[in-house]
Formats: sequence, C-alpha cells, structure tokens
Amino acid sequence: MNSQPTSAREVPTRVFAAFDAGDIAALDTLVSPDLIDHNLPPGAPSAIEGMKGMVAAMRDGFTNAHHEIVYQAETDDGWVVSPWVITATHTGPWFGLPATGREVTCSGIDLARVVDGRIVEIRHVEELLQLQTQMQLTGGVR
Repeated sequence: MNSQPTSAREVPTRVFAAFDAGDIAALDTLVSPDLIDHNLPPGAPSAIEGMKGMVAAMRDGFTNAHHEIVYQAETDDGWVVSPWVITATHTGPWFGLPATGREVTCSGIDLARVVDGRIVEIRHVEELLQLQTQMQLTGGVR
C-alpha cells in the first residue's frame, strides 16, 4: 500500500482495504488532512480524524471485515463512485451494542473526490439500520 496510486479509482479501493485491516496509519497517505466529509454523524470529529475514528471503531467492533466493491466509476475531474458491501463478524462493541458474534452484512455507497492521490472530499451513505437489525439480540427487537 506504500506505492503511489496510479488512478483516482485506486484511492478509495485502498481506503476500503485500510478499513478491512484496521490500518489507521494508511489513511495518512490516502486521505487529505483537510478532508471535507459531507455526511458526518452528529458529534463526530471532522476531517481525517473522523475517518480514522471510523476505522478504529470498525477494527474494535468487527473481525474478518471484507469490502466488496460492487461497481466503480471515475470521472475526468477525480470523482469516484463506489457502491460496496461489507461482510464481517460482530466481535466487539459497536456504538453501544455489545458483541453478538454474528456474521453481518452492510451495504453503502461512497462518492469521493481524489486530488493528487488523496481523497479531499467525500459523500457516503451506509445502510446502518440493516446493520443494527442484524446485531439485535435474539428474542426480538428491544
């Protein structure tokens, strides 16, 4: 992951791999320190620190994480769209939900603008209700 990406499309692909590996340090070369995230959750830190926090939360809450990029397209001005599906095992706490040991799947889509080999702006949607439903304890919804 140390070599310079050859296309804008390669940058989000490497970011997904960093999420899967829990590799927070990789973001320093793939994401601008001044990242503009248009979909920050309330109270989340901005810029690259917010993304680093999400990688840490994924690493601490899940094992065997794997992003599958369903489709990817790149525009001439550096925008990359990446619909994806992640599978993982819920083995640690995730935003207040204790580990269940369950295999989970979540889908989403990222729209990232890449400049000089780094993501500088991102919009993203994750199917978090889909994920939360899979992590609910047996016996019905609480």
